[in-house]
Amino acid sequence: MEDYIVRATAANAQIRAFAARTTLLVETARKHHKTSPVATAALGRLLTGGVMMGSMMKNPTDMLTLQIRGNGPIGGLTVTADSKGTVKGYAHNPCVMLPAKNGKLDVGGAVGEGVLSVIKDMGLKEPYSGQTVLQTGEIAEDLTYYFATSEQVPSSVGLGVLMEKDNTVRCAGGFIIQVMPFIEDEVLCKLEENIGRVKSVTAMLDHGHTPEEMLGQVLEGLDVEVTDTLPAEFSCNCSKKRIEKALISVGKDELQAMIDDGVPIEVKCHFCNTAYQFEVEELRELKSRK
Repeated sequence: MEDYIVRATAANAQIRAFAARTTLLVETARKHHKTSPVATAALGRLLTGGVMMGSMMKNPTDMLTLQIRGNGPIGGLTVTADSKGTVKGYAHNPCVMLPAKNGKLDVGGAVGEGVLSVIKDMGLKEPYSGQTVLQTGEIAEDLTYYFATSEQVPSSVGLGVLMEKDNTVRCAGGFIIQVMPFIEDEVLCKLEENIGRVKSVTAMLDHGHTPEEMLGQVLEGLDVEVTDTLPAEFSCNCSKKRIEKALISVGKDELQAMIDDGVPIEVKCHFCNTAYQFEVEELRELKSRK
């Protein structure tokens, strides 16, 4: 089944909602970065949150970056998403291993204490940037806190990644529910009741629930109206040309040092781990462009 995002409203636009299935997307990230199970779960949750938050932006050129910097062994996570359902990202230490906690992957332990930064580049003179202290390191609670404090939008975020015994991704996805300032008390009470009763994201996905069905549970009795859907995928726009520009930017002295070593170099993209090879002759040609 393909990955996709659903955008919806409920209770006469008093609530806006997003839900996504991201199983293939997270599995693609796992393959690219060869992540450990706990790193797959951490990165998968942030990729899922990022791709839904990216879909909230309006313009085709808008870009969103989520950065988590913590004192846990994973070091940090970085995810970038656009408004069209494309996302990419990486963990600073993709091989981190931790024992399970209460029978679950210890994402909070891997992330540790730290900060979440959200950067939105919407083509203005300066990007919007918001930063909050991590609440649990479990990602969903941290995004919930960010929305409430930095954007003043009361929200409920649910994210989940379930692994197979062979450490591939069994299912992944999530939802974001946001309430408008004019929400009626009765609607809010019903929403809170639903959220308190709903199963975990991984439980819903593992039972075969679609994003629409997840929203149907979370927003039960609140007249859900799906406004649109869009595909979601892990995709990186790196290329050898882009890496060439990065190499040129390091300066002639650095390039000359690489040339003097007399051996080819390999440069890897942080976001997708793709390796690009440059022969010594290519480095000389790049230096001549400076």
